[in-house]
Amino acid sequence: MLNRPLRIGTRGSPMALAQTGMVRDRIVAANPGLETEIVVITTVADKVLDRPLSEIGGKGLFTKELEQALFADAVDVAVHSMKDVETWLPDGLVIACILERDDPRDAFLSPHADGFAGLKPGARVGTSSLRRGAQVLMRRPDLQIVPLRGNANTRMRKLEAGECDATLLAIAGLQRLGLEGMARSILETDDMLPAVAQGALGIECRTDDEAVRALLAPVACARTTVAVGCERALLAELDGSCRTPIAALARIDGDRLQLDGLLFLPDGSRHWAVARSGSVADADAIGREAGAALKAAAGETYTQHLQ
Repeated sequence: MLNRPLRIGTRGSPMALAQTGMVRDRIVAANPGLETEIVVITTVADKVLDRPLSEIGGKGLFTKELEQALFADAVDVAVHSMKDVETWLPDGLVIACILERDDPRDAFLSPHADGFAGLKPGARVGTSSLRRGAQVLMRRPDLQIVPLRGNANTRMRKLEAGECDATLLAIAGLQRLGLEGMARSILETDDMLPAVAQGALGIECRTDDEAVRALLAPVACARTTVAVGCERALLAELDGSCRTPIAALARIDGDRLQLDGLLFLPDGSRHWAVARSGSVADADAIGREAGAALKAAAGETYTQHLQ
């Protein structure tokens, strides 16, 4: 047990604060008597909202300042949506705990329709996610993808203001904000495969901070850790970034794991799919092999896109 409050670093968006509150409550429940302090840190991704992440440095912009605070010993842990965590962590830091995953699916929001099939030709779908945009265009190339950034509340306000006809948000995020009623429908994974690690929250700390790691251990979910690790292994094999539309979902049933992955061109004109299964004990190898298979299938087309 620490002899001082556990300092928990977080972004200041309503979503981040709600998620951090959930994480804090679970840590305290597992460590009765532990005091905590929430430390709000503004990231570049919170400041620059007029450009897609792929243009300003990628999803690491959600985590960089939090990681700097860890290195500076300004916080003891940082709470992240695992889908925002870069594929490779800086030396000296570790994701010490991944909580049980919430629903990984995407929600469809629109004042005009319950799903993509109900949108008129040429309708505007607001999203800055290349993964979501590619999958929309793969099924409805007649629709328009328009940039839409900001926190969940901001994006819903922009939708209500008519800046787009529909948008997509992670249903887990809406549930954490108590806004799941805003969803017109929840998209099945056959129609919209989620981002790697979507729905999972992770806690990052200094690798050598054994006292903090001991506090986090009781709230970690082994099943989610294996599934997310498998998906991130696929991502690593593809050198995945915010410039690369990639989707993956690992599901565990007993001691068996099923992994589905998709790689796209941003305009949805081409995509490559992979499905692999095997023992939970081989999760990392399954992810790496699936990523290598996608990379080989896409070949030069994928390599040229990355350049």
